[in-house]
Amino acid sequence: MARKAFETFEAVSAVIPKEGGGYHAAIATKAIGGSGAPRFNKVLEDQSFKTATEADDAAAVQLTHLKGVDDEGGLVW
Repeated sequence: MARKAFETFEAVSAVIPKEGGGYHAAIATKAIGGSGAPRFNKVLEDQSFKTATEADDAAAVQLTHLKGVDDEGGLVW
């Protein structure tokens, strides 16, 4: 799991299980010091991965390109 911190949010590489098997790469965002569940944002939506490790590795690469997080936890490229 890779992590990137911004002024008021943090973002981490994540995975979302795919119906029928496999995984989607994702980036989870949450307000720093905030309560509640993180927001999971799918990345590379046209791709799926056989293992959670492959999906997390792909999400970690995408995390390096992330410029920020908006007020609702959405990704800013």
